[in-house]
Amino acid sequence: MSSTDLDAPPLKSLLLAIVAVLGLHVLAAIALVAIKTPELKPEPKKEMSPLEIKFVSLPAKTVSTEVEKQTVTAKKEVQPEVQVQPAPQPEPKPKESVKQPTETPVKPKEPVVKNTEPKVTPVIASEKPRPDTSQKVAPKEPLPKPKVDNSAAEAQRQAAAQAESERQARKAEQEAQARAEQEAKRVADVRAAAQAKAAAEAAAAQARAEAEAAAALAQSNEPVSFTASSANWASAPNFSFPERAARRARSGDTLNVVLVLRVNKQGGIDNVRVAQSSGNPLLDKEARRQVRSGKFKPFTKNGVPVVGDVTLPISYAVP
Repeated sequence: MSSTDLDAPPLKSLLLAIVAVLGLHVLAAIALVAIKTPELKPEPKKEMSPLEIKFVSLPAKTVSTEVEKQTVTAKKEVQPEVQVQPAPQPEPKPKESVKQPTETPVKPKEPVVKNTEPKVTPVIASEKPRPDTSQKVAPKEPLPKPKVDNSAAEAQRQAAAQAESERQARKAEQEAQARAEQEAKRVADVRAAAQAKAAAEAAAAQARAEAEAAAALAQSNEPVSFTASSANWASAPNFSFPERAARRARSGDTLNVVLVLRVNKQGGIDNVRVAQSSGNPLLDKEARRQVRSGKFKPFTKNGVPVVGDVTLPISYAVP
């Protein structure tokens, strides 16, 4: 055995070293592939605050301002390029020089990582046009106002005013007439009420007087004179010529006697007297007796029974 064979490492160690190197390269490639490229987000668009424009009007003239619109293009903002650096590869261990007469180690190709730059769209900020206040706007002269003929309108207004005044006058006249009619009706109603009241009071007074008179008559026994025609018999007496008086009378003669009867409030005859004699005392006496057998209906005055004096003529025919 030569000295060269003694210095060379064993074949097993060499194979382990080669496998370890290959494994490290594979792990590095996997790590590079697994690394995610950071996504670049575009910068958000900045919103510009609206511009406030205030117009000042001249006191006597109308000013019209013309504002030219200007488009302001914002500068393109380009974000800086982002360079993606590959992850650092672990340093391999130093290889020991191995003499292989027959085999030569083959190095694996390293994966090529392309640096991709994200495309960034430029953001253009738009601004609202600002009025150019540097330019002065010449005030426009006011146009002359056209002359309007107001004669027709004035005539129409006067006619309307006259019609309104006439309407108001008619309305006032109607209201005055209505008030006069109401006043006349009120006066007539008051007069009629007064007359009705007076009539009612008079009737009440008369009724009161009659009642008082009737009460006085009812309490009084003062006789009231009545005629024979106003006397009504409740039961009439039987008048006949007495036989005793025939001796002194001639046959065919008619003897008349007048009696005055005092009739009480019940219609009974309380007293009989001879007002005119027949000339035959016997006949007068018999007439007074016969008349007492009768009864009158009560005499009344104002609806109240009263004592009455009745003058009653009686005629007797001599048989």
